[in-house]
Amino acid sequence: MKSVRCAIYTRKSSEEGLEQSFNSLDAQREACAAYVKSQSSEGWSLVKDHYDDGGISGGTMLRPGLQRLLADIAAGRIDIVVVYKVDRLTRSLLDFSRLVEAFDKAETSFVSVTQSFNTTTSMGRLTLNMLLSFAQFEREVTAERIRDKIAASKAKGMWMGGTPPLGYRADGRSLAIVEEHSALVRHLFERYVELRNVRLLAEELDAQGIRTPRRTTLKERTFGGLPFFRGQIYKLLSTKTYIGLVEHAGQTYVGTHPAIIDQALWDAVQSILAQNLQGKRTAARATDASLLAGLLVDDRGVPMVATHACKGKVRYRYYVSRDLQQSGDAASVEGWRLPAREIEPLVRAKLTESLRNPLAMITAVAAELLSPDELPRLVIQAASVADLVAVRSKKGDAVMRELVKQVHLRRDMIDVMIAAEVLATKLGVTPSTTPQPIHLTIAARLKRTGMAVRLVTSNGVASNGGVDRTLVRAIVRGRDWWHELSSQPGLTLEAIGQREKLTGGYVLRLVRLAFLDPSILAAILDGTAPAHISVDRLSGAGIVAPRWAEQRMALHLSQKT
Repeated sequence: MKSVRCAIYTRKSSEEGLEQSFNSLDAQREACAAYVKSQSSEGWSLVKDHYDDGGISGGTMLRPGLQRLLADIAAGRIDIVVVYKVDRLTRSLLDFSRLVEAFDKAETSFVSVTQSFNTTTSMGRLTLNMLLSFAQFEREVTAERIRDKIAASKAKGMWMGGTPPLGYRADGRSLAIVEEHSALVRHLFERYVELRNVRLLAEELDAQGIRTPRRTTLKERTFGGLPFFRGQIYKLLSTKTYIGLVEHAGQTYVGTHPAIIDQALWDAVQSILAQNLQGKRTAARATDASLLAGLLVDDRGVPMVATHACKGKVRYRYYVSRDLQQSGDAASVEGWRLPAREIEPLVRAKLTESLRNPLAMITAVAAELLSPDELPRLVIQAASVADLVAVRSKKGDAVMRELVKQVHLRRDMIDVMIAAEVLATKLGVTPSTTPQPIHLTIAARLKRTGMAVRLVTSNGVASNGGVDRTLVRAIVRGRDWWHELSSQPGLTLEAIGQREKLTGGYVLRLVRLAFLDPSILAAILDGTAPAHISVDRLSGAGIVAPRWAEQRMALHLSQKT
């Protein structure tokens, strides 16, 4: 008689009661073991390993016990999976379909002790799908009830859990003041009114050795003891809990907890914050968002933070290595500062190019070998996704962020990781049970200039998403000044410098740019000039020589640029 290897899977959503000597997981296992024993005449026998998940919701597949079970199924170590009820395995219809697919691929059957289902038959599959639909409905209704209860409780000013703001501790359904910490909160508000600048406040706190107080959560996780960062201070200064209010879903309610900050001080802080606001994000400027925020890491694996600087009404966006951004000390911390206009167009172009030649990507994401008849449809579908991603738009950017899992900067290349399961969904193919990210490689190297970084592609051209406008403005100024000098015999470089509040030497450096080789000038204007051609390089002595051939030689360019 053939031996049938059976594995029992048990799960309980909450941790309540798991500390008991005989808990819900034990009860499920005992019932399943008895059922397996009743089938011993058919050759059924239990495997030694236990697959248990205690205190984990059935709405997620990221359960240690379930993942070990799937790994053993894929390795061919299990013939039948036995559960007490179907919803112990999952409460999601989509997740269940994926599990059944994995079972079928490994020729593994599925049995529910209390519901007697067999997934090898079409009727058993239909019945299971119906049952899971009701299980998923029950889970969603329960979630709605919980959300409604939280909303109603917050409307009454109650504290509904989570980590309390600095200065408070949880006190049942309210908050109690921690005097030591509340004094620090008041100090931050008062000093901000005096300094009127979050950066200066963060630097002062750091210089005085003031750190975030160490605190312990209900789950005994300790945090704090670190310097105050600017984003953290902004958040603290705008938290309405400090004036005795409770926020929920954009609404504000009077809380049952005492206030730490009085209304006058709060109003003064909010007024200064509003005055210092560099600009308000509107729907019309939505495309100015940092597209790769949360996705970019530098060559050391450190996440890069999206930031920006404003000069007048112009907003310049950057990605900065997190430790460099938090430290603020460029001399002591290794890190990168990369303009967003250089990296974002490169990633977009590479993704678009790959989607327009999608055969390699389709092969990587599909669970099974695709028939030739399916390929034309998939190529057309991939092309439609490529057309969407290629142009900056709210929808195109959203699709791009879904597809891109991570962008890893390296010294000589950029590694773009694509989420295989998302791509499979976009193309309408069934993904593999354990999809691996697809790696797209961009041939570009990082060129450092101080703390700033430029991306240079394999042909030597800087990836700047357009023309170097700083260089173009310098050339225009130089030509204008040369025209003035030519038409006004008595005018001197020093006179122009005095008028422009510049040195005569600097004026001379820009005037030289009026004599650039036309082929070099054309490359600068259409954005195809090599990365090393910059204002500093061109305005240096000996670069803009009288003969155009000498200029090209000094810049290491071919005779035809």
